[in-house]
Amino acid sequence: MSAGPKRPPTIYDVAERAGVSHQTVSRFLKGEEGLRPANRERVVQALKELRYTPNLSARSLASRTSRRIAVLAQEIGLVGPGRVLQGANAEARRAGYLLDIITLDVGDPVAIEDAIRQVGGPDVAGILALASTDEMVQALSGADFRVPTFVDAERDEALDHEDPDPDDPGAMDLIVGHLAELGHERFFLIGGPQSWVAARNRKLAFENALRARGLTQVGAAYGDWSAASGYAAARTIPLDHGITAVVAVNDQTAIGAVLALTEAGLRVPADVSVTGMDDMAEAAYVSPPLTTVRLDFEEQGREALRRLLAQLEGQALPPVTLPATLVTRASSGPAAKVSGNEIG
Repeated sequence: MSAGPKRPPTIYDVAERAGVSHQTVSRFLKGEEGLRPANRERVVQALKELRYTPNLSARSLASRTSRRIAVLAQEIGLVGPGRVLQGANAEARRAGYLLDIITLDVGDPVAIEDAIRQVGGPDVAGILALASTDEMVQALSGADFRVPTFVDAERDEALDHEDPDPDDPGAMDLIVGHLAELGHERFFLIGGPQSWVAARNRKLAFENALRARGLTQVGAAYGDWSAASGYAAARTIPLDHGITAVVAVNDQTAIGAVLALTEAGLRVPADVSVTGMDDMAEAAYVSPPLTTVRLDFEEQGREALRRLLAQLEGQALPPVTLPATLVTRASSGPAAKVSGNEIG
């Protein structure tokens, strides 16, 4: 007679494996401080060996508190939003919460408002709203949430009218500074959809970085973050205007731009340098490998979730600035010599 399915391990199994009390295991899983380092290490090891997964439903019933967090998200197929969501999910699991992800159509304000009305209730501990677009921000600003809510929205730099911090260069400043050091003076921007705060901020940062260095912008074209839109935008570049650097606001559009420029007979980077932003996983494996800026989207998601949890506990966390890191690869090189208005 075959044995039935093996039951999942309990905290009592973990306690026995670790040689500690089940109360110690429970305190560890709740994130309480004050455990002896040796006991903490034994519990961690036992959890790994037994592949223990907390029973969140049972925990919620026992404590009469919800362990569910509703997440209002959008465009999670894109690199940035998807990685932010991954980070938030990892932090939620670490803290013993489950995420209910509600993906919204950013082009349908009515659907956004309906979703906001539906979330929130006794079975939800809180709401994390990942707001990237004007439509989402507007809908959230007028919402009457019934549970604690944290809105993770990028600050609109154009509305703040603040000068950039010289001690904290942003992603676009790193890119423009890198290209300026290579001798580039005439730039073309491939921007993102202007209903996205991030796209507007990157455009503004690009213009500020050029202005600060006395460099010239020779036009811009805008897309929807996709490689296809980058390809289409690059086909509009006036190649006879001495442009030696094309700056794209994300890696996908940069990859599309490289193909369009190559088809037009230009060599990247010998004739024109192309840069992206975000450092998506594929950026190092396209031809040529893409110069970009690494942004820690996963940490952004973890930080957003931590701020919601702090709100649930009646606490406030200090502001955090996530660093940007320049990643130089083969798509950028010394500026080509310009003869008249054409690349020579």
